[in-house]
Amino acid sequence: MIESWRWYGEFDPISLNEVAQTGASGIVTSLHAIPYGEVWPVEAIAARKAEVERAGFDWVVVESLPVHERIKKGEGDLSALFANYRQSMANLAAQGVRTICYNFMPLLDWTRTDLAAPVAGGATCLRFDAVRMAAFEIHMLARPGAEDDYPAPVRARAAAWFQQATEEDRRTLVTAINAGLPGAYDRYDIAQMQAALAAYDGMDRATLRANYRRFLEEVVPAAEDLGMRLCVHPDDPPRNILGLPRIVSSGEDLAWVLAAQDSPANGVTLCSGSLGANPANDVPAIAAQVASRIHFAHLRNTRSEPDGSFEESAHLDGDTDMIALIGVLLNEQARRRAEGREDHTIPFRPDHGHHMLSDLGRDLVPGYPLIGRLRGLAELRGVIRTLSRA
Repeated sequence: MIESWRWYGEFDPISLNEVAQTGASGIVTSLHAIPYGEVWPVEAIAARKAEVERAGFDWVVVESLPVHERIKKGEGDLSALFANYRQSMANLAAQGVRTICYNFMPLLDWTRTDLAAPVAGGATCLRFDAVRMAAFEIHMLARPGAEDDYPAPVRARAAAWFQQATEEDRRTLVTAINAGLPGAYDRYDIAQMQAALAAYDGMDRATLRANYRRFLEEVVPAAEDLGMRLCVHPDDPPRNILGLPRIVSSGEDLAWVLAAQDSPANGVTLCSGSLGANPANDVPAIAAQVASRIHFAHLRNTRSEPDGSFEESAHLDGDTDMIALIGVLLNEQARRRAEGREDHTIPFRPDHGHHMLSDLGRDLVPGYPLIGRLRGLAELRGVIRTLSRA
């Protein structure tokens, strides 16, 4: 497997020289300063690739080439947006960058309520707290129907939290919920989020699926022609939030995605943490189900709680059997190698990580510390090498 590292370019306080000390060989990055929907110029792609290669890495995966919100909403004439997406793909392929991770989550990317929840020994982690999310939706956002999405015990605790929360507590919660939006993307305040949600009014699962199918129909044939691999990232968390449907949250959902355009170019980013945040998901089994179409892997672990809360655990702890999952990925690599495929090796990255030690004094991208991910990479590397020799 290809050891890789997510790097946020000019928005990342961690330098490529520091990343080099982790032992990773691949970089996963994007052009975060380019607004969603605009064409990625060849010159900008070439400059980023050269920067990565000067530091001794390969640019192995684009994460991500974002899907514009209008495409997710199916709003108006989308021909220019689809054309721009295809042109960006062509420009990436011209520079030899051929794997694109993307998501189809409406409005927000990954969503957490706490960016620095305490863990043993003084480190911190990302956390999704069902009570705080309910407090946000019901009492701060005042979203119609939000009460129906949470059981009575969670609603009661949410009301109590809201009553005792300070203005700083509430601002911190809004910041955390916006933290998954990458790069230069604008963050929402309460009024802006209310307006953004209003634009999705009436969106249901069937409609979002139809809009997603249209996107796949527009871009997968181009990916085939370019020799590219598209790989959708599962929803994070894998459940409806903010009253919006999530449609890439389970093995059944992934099967639908792959059948919507039955092509090797239409694949999956196997994110063990996103899928694993739902206790009903057997992540190694899902990986085995979609193994032939896994083009990229995010390896991390979570620990779930009965009320729907979860937090990031150490990479080999948590609810997902990481050793079994890596075994599935290695078996798939072996199958591809036996077929004679040159692209048999699956890139992966240690996803998220605890903020610990000297990371605690740095202003880092939430969830993307240096030392916490280094620990995760080292642990995963040990599992991979051990299983590879078995």
